[in-house]
Amino acid sequence: MSIVALFPGQGAQHLGMGKALLENFRQARVIFEEASDAARLALRKLCIDGPESDLALTENTQPALLTVSVAAYRVAREELGFRPAAVAGHSLGEYSALVAAGALQLAPAVAWVRERGRAMQQAVPVGEGTMAAVMGMEDLSVEALCAAARDEARARRKDGREARAFTVDAVVEPANFNSPGQIVVAGSVDAVAIVLELLKAGDPRFAGGKAIPLDVSAPFHCRLMKPARERMERLFSDAPAGNRPDKLQCPYVPNRTAKLSMDESRVFALLSEQVDHPVLWRQSAVHLMHGGFQKAVEFGPGKVLQGLMKRIAKAEKVEMSLVGMGDKDSFDALTPWLKENMK
Repeated sequence: MSIVALFPGQGAQHLGMGKALLENFRQARVIFEEASDAARLALRKLCIDGPESDLALTENTQPALLTVSVAAYRVAREELGFRPAAVAGHSLGEYSALVAAGALQLAPAVAWVRERGRAMQQAVPVGEGTMAAVMGMEDLSVEALCAAARDEARARRKDGREARAFTVDAVVEPANFNSPGQIVVAGSVDAVAIVLELLKAGDPRFAGGKAIPLDVSAPFHCRLMKPARERMERLFSDAPAGNRPDKLQCPYVPNRTAKLSMDESRVFALLSEQVDHPVLWRQSAVHLMHGGFQKAVEFGPGKVLQGLMKRIAKAEKVEMSLVGMGDKDSFDALTPWLKENMK
């Protein structure tokens, strides 16, 4: 059996997530209670009743998503005997993956991701950072686009063409390598705006590309997140011995390296670095696919990772079997799928 368990990151959340799990599975209720105590947050109410504006707050979204994802995984483990051959998570989802792999305990992980959310939100003043999805361009072209936008933003600030005052540097750089032709960039508002401007103007250097601004509250996974990275480094440094990473029960794929790892000694360092470095999701998926992992279950709300994996598999000419598990209906569908694929 070479089934990989996948865990989504921020953006997969929606009001009502986890409701069917809580109504149908005792194990899900146990997970929610433990996580709520650790986060000091009424996660059941937050996930089901909202309000949506509260769920959307980064410091709330991150523990809520981790909790739902781990609850879904634990239900599959306890009810169906599922054991993955490897795990991987997108951004925040890396914490869920590490809990599933036994390297992190749920309670401290939930507390850490709540603080991670706070630190990421506070790293850049509101209104000074943002993100955009760039489509139809190769990696090197996106990097060149970001460099051109950064240089133009710095020039405009220097000569007074940029009227706004910023406390952060003019920066824009790749933040998420999601799938072929889809790369999210992050940085200062002015530099990201110039990315959109260059593509809209049809600059011949970046022919074929287009971009969509994202409705986010901070520029995640770029160098402007350095204060958040430093906050996580301090948290991990202060972690008591009982909360430090344990031996992995299966390999995981860190977002920073995009390579399978069984080295628990680097877990904290890689989680810290992840905050202000890009998420190498496409590279991670390619590594898994060509390493014999062509069956995957996405644990958590939505189908974001299944969609990305399908596009990556198509580009790599690999046949992938993908299913999700986040509620009672998907659990019922997962049961025969696992029976067939765990042979």
